[in-house]
Amino acid sequence: EVLKYTGKQNLSGDVREKAVKYLDTAYENNNDDLYRKNSINEITTEDKIKEIKLDNILIGGVIRLYPINEYLIIEDYKSLDKQIHIFNKKEFKHITSIAKKGQGPGEVANIGYIGIDEVNRRFYVSDHGKQKIFIYQIDSIILNPSYMPQTKMKMDEKLFPSEYTYINDTLCIGRIIKPIGNTDYKPFIAKWNMNTEEIKPMKYENKKIEKKRINFALSKEYSIYAECYNNYDLITICDINGNLRYNIYGPNWSYSPNKNSYYNNAIFCKDRLVVSFIGDDKDSYLPNKLIVFNTTGDYIKTLKTGYNISNFCFDKENNRIIMSLDDTIQLAYLDLNEILN
Repeated sequence: EVLKYTGKQNLSGDVREKAVKYLDTAYENNNDDLYRKNSINEITTEDKIKEIKLDNILIGGVIRLYPINEYLIIEDYKSLDKQIHIFNKKEFKHITSIAKKGQGPGEVANIGYIGIDEVNRRFYVSDHGKQKIFIYQIDSIILNPSYMPQTKMKMDEKLFPSEYTYINDTLCIGRIIKPIGNTDYKPFIAKWNMNTEEIKPMKYENKKIEKKRINFALSKEYSIYAECYNNYDLITICDINGNLRYNIYGPNWSYSPNKNSYYNNAIFCKDRLVVSFIGDDKDSYLPNKLIVFNTTGDYIKTLKTGYNISNFCFDKENNRIIMSLDDTIQLAYLDLNEILN
């Protein structure tokens, strides 16, 4: 009975106690499992965060940031007009805005994730209203304000990518959503072929998780990806074929989902994994800390930002994190030249 225990059976008494003790011992003896203690290397970075002031462009409160080549895309989910704003990434000067909200030609009805292809200087926009993914050429947009995107593919509303890293047309890796009924869904990490629409789930899935809610980050350079759990104090790192590298259990790890939120967003900054973290801060609904790991899952440090972070991205050319904040300032950046060394 102990060996068959899965965490879902209703065991009780000494059988459950033995099962939990057995699994705890097995986890700690497993080379794939790492245990992160409470943050012991906290650094206050509030004074290093620099506000970004935009040129008379009104941006809503729910946005997502995407770097592409020398540009920064700001996606405005709540806009009733144009939903994508393009800026010079170095100085944050506004260049143009596109993707008017609507059902007409060239319009986007219900905007979703934006996939970035820096090699070919283009990006893909998911429209969950029209159930299509549109392709935009960045240089053509800048030259032609009336640019019309092409349809790349239709999406299956019963199984679709919610966010992903574009590698090429036949290989994207990301979070796939499978709706369950009218109110629930199951997310999982998979390889996705844009041309054939084939979806191949990754091999590894943590069996301790009852209800999975995750964010995702991928490093092309190191050929690994990270699943960061919203409702468990857990990060899973795998290679790009779905083979487990490490499970990183935090100090608040438990077998059941927690009411607290833990990891909100994740990005790779060169050889560092940076995740935004809420944890035990019950006074905040958004994270104000960034936890830094290396590519082998070791805890490095915690950055205390002093601001509520709703989204962030890595600007590799300028070696900085650009952040969307729900705070006294809306947009800011954090230079990493000294902080992540």
